[in-house]
Amino acid sequence: MRSPPIFVLGLGLLSAAWLLPQHTFYAHMTAHMTVVAVAAPLLALGVAGGNWDPMQKWPGVSPLLASLIELVVVWIWHMPLLHEAARHDAFALFAEQASFLASGFLLWITIFGGDASRRAERSALGIVALLLTLMHMTLLGALLALSPRPLYAGHHSIDALQDQELGGVVMIVIGGIAYMAGALWLASRLLGGTGGGDGLVLLARPAAEANRPDHLPLSL
Repeated sequence: MRSPPIFVLGLGLLSAAWLLPQHTFYAHMTAHMTVVAVAAPLLALGVAGGNWDPMQKWPGVSPLLASLIELVVVWIWHMPLLHEAARHDAFALFAEQASFLASGFLLWITIFGGDASRRAERSALGIVALLLTLMHMTLLGALLALSPRPLYAGHHSIDALQDQELGGVVMIVIGGIAYMAGALWLASRLLGGTGGGDGLVLLARPAAEANRPDHLPLSL
């Protein structure tokens, strides 16, 4: 493990998200966003570059693919049928929360993990992946917040429509802050914030090598 304190902090936030009561939809959404947008990146940072980093074994997994996987997972589990199943069935709840954590962790570890020589490439792809994730999370949050009727039953602590609106706002706010902050941090690193410009040099190197005389095709 590369950074045990960060990993332990991630575990603490993950435990809090899962143990706190979720009697309302906005409480459920707070827990969901804490898992995928707060705890997951901390867990990924904690193991990135160390023996527990899965990207050391699977370096070909792209942040863009991970973003698409998370999109599918999040939207499927927010379909009314599956959402209600997770509220009333222990196995469905376990499957929901496990898939949230797995897809969220996969996204962040594909960005932070792997060999240091590919850090610039992963940072560039990570910016795109986080912005795509921000877009689909914001879209889902807006649909929930602006819907003229409740989409879910089973949360009865407050007015159902108001509860759903609050849940949509929570998704937009937490997701917006986390994914935009991550993208900006990656951009600063890519532009040399942590490597004196090495990121841009690494990205430009393949193009430069392709234009070297010994790489140019022979003219007939």
